[in-house]
Order: sequence, then C-alpha cells, then structure tokens
Amino acid sequence: MSSSRHMPPEWCHHDATWMGFPRDSYAESGLNRESVQRAWALVANTINDHEPVRMLCHPDDLTTAKKLLSETIDLIPATLNDAWLRDIGPTFVTDDNGLRAIDWRFNGWGQNTEFEWEHDDAIAAFIGHRVGVPIERTAIVNEGGGIHVDGKGTVLLTETVQLDPARNPDQDRDQLTQHIHAALGTQRAIWLQKGLWRDNFLNGTKGHVDIVACFVPDGRVLLHRQTEEQHPDFVLWEELSQQFEAAGLKTLAIEAPLTLKDHRDWVDYSYINHYVCNGGVICPSFDDQRDEAAQEKLSDAYPGRDARMVDARALFAMGGGIHCITQQQPSHWSNPSQTP
Repeated sequence: MSSSRHMPPEWCHHDATWMGFPRDSYAESGLNRESVQRAWALVANTINDHEPVRMLCHPDDLTTAKKLLSETIDLIPATLNDAWLRDIGPTFVTDDNGLRAIDWRFNGWGQNTEFEWEHDDAIAAFIGHRVGVPIERTAIVNEGGGIHVDGKGTVLLTETVQLDPARNPDQDRDQLTQHIHAALGTQRAIWLQKGLWRDNFLNGTKGHVDIVACFVPDGRVLLHRQTEEQHPDFVLWEELSQQFEAAGLKTLAIEAPLTLKDHRDWVDYSYINHYVCNGGVICPSFDDQRDEAAQEKLSDAYPGRDARMVDARALFAMGGGIHCITQQQPSHWSNPSQTP
C-alpha cells in the first residue's frame, strides 16, 4: 500500500456522483414502485444541478428512468439487484498514481435481506472499470455507509456492522481495523457500539454510521440526537457524545424530527444522512417542524454551500436516506483543504 493513500472526505471536489435507479418498492415500505423511483429521481436531479450524475439502470427500467431523470444525467445500463449505491458502489481513494476503487465484498448487509444481492456485489468493479481506475477487491465484507472519514486519518466504524459474524466471522476487531486502514489510508478508528434501532430489522444494515454521525470540515462530529425519551434511540446521544468527547472530538447535535412513528413502528428519521456535493448539501426533509433548524445547522456546518432540502420520507420507508443512495467519485487530486 502506498503511504500516500488517502480517502478524500465527502466535501472535497467530486468529478461525479454515482447512483442506481431502483427496480421496485419493498412490500413493507407501504409505497408503490412509481413513488420509489420518483424519490430517487428527485435526489438525482437535485444533485445534477451541482455536479455530473451517473445513474446505473437495469435495462428493463431505462424507459421509465429517461422520463423521470434530467436529460443531462448519464444513464448507464447495468444489471442491478437493488439501488443502494453507497453500499454496493466502490469507495474511491487516491494515491500518488491517482484514483483507485476499493471493492468491498457485499453480502446483503450480513445476509439481512430477503432479496438477492449477487449482481450488486459486482457493481463496484463495474464502476471501477467504467471509470478506468485500478480496482482493489478487499478480503472483508463492508459497505460504504458503514464508514465515515474526516480526511485527516480518522474513520468511524460500528461494532454491529464490521464485527457482524454474518459479515466477517473470522476477523477480530484488530484484524478488521488493519484491513480498513490499509484500504482507506486511515490511522485511527473510532468504533461505535451500535447504530439506530430500526436499522436492525429486515433489509436494514444493522447499524451503519452514516445515519448516526459524520464529520464536517471544521473537524466536529455532527451527531443524531433523539429527544423523545420513549424512542429506543433516545439513549444513543449521551453514550456517543461522551465517547467522542473522550476521543478529543467536539460534537454538534442535530435533533431528530418530531415525527416518531410511521405505519410500521418507530422511525429512524435523521438529518445526518445528507450528501455533500460540489457547492451544495442535499439535506433530507420530513415535512417536520425541525426541518428548517436542521437546514440551518447543515448550512452553517458546510459554509459556502447551498443547503437544499429534499423530501426523504420515501427513502427512509425503504430503509435508507439520501447518503445511502449516493456515492461520490472524488477528483484524483482532492485533498481536505479543497472545499468547492
């Protein structure tokens, strides 16, 4: 591994955003196919105002995608099982030779899905070939939503994800930490004990960090804070804020929406699951009284960017958010000081 290896943080300059067009809705989401596809398209069209979007699409869905997407979006035929590109796409890193694609092994979030995922495990390599960069297949199962970096050597992980026995049964914490540092060029790992409550059920990730905590350019950690004591995620704020404080990191709470339940159970609505693109921050909204305050905090956290709210309720009903359906392709020269 090159000593210059570096995973640019999300706020560095992007050449493009990769997404996948959803094939259908999940039965438990309460949504129809059209609603889900429109939700994905809204995010893609919003990002496309800021940077190029490259949308993978199953050949059977190309006609529908063309109707919903901006004509300037690059629509690429690909065989997809699902459309969570944060998790099935490559994690891009840079070194002295340019860009390379980290191809994590994918097994349906620890086989926590009723759907097939074999085609999705090949998507990272497909994108790497399309971009024309070296592809590095890892020895461990991981997903892009299960990591977050500050661009200065620290990576956030979750015990219930990387240490999941259905993902990496033969690896202990030290071994997994070494694998991740080698892939990303990081030197310090902060392990969260768990993620959000709802994420543990069917089709969930079992605790991805990208809905709980994330770094921002000034080095602080934005942290999800559920303020309703009855909600199962209420205790998480105190636990994690103390952990980050002990690690020498300052936190900024972003309070969860006041909406607590949907047609299924407790929701995991979170403003942490936003996406930073060139000149913009694509923020989830929930038709909630706290949307405006969250937009203001995200705008302050990413100075100089347009904080744009996009209704994410359909995405969360499917089990994810805006960050979960996007994957940045950084410019090969990106470094933490570049914040377009």
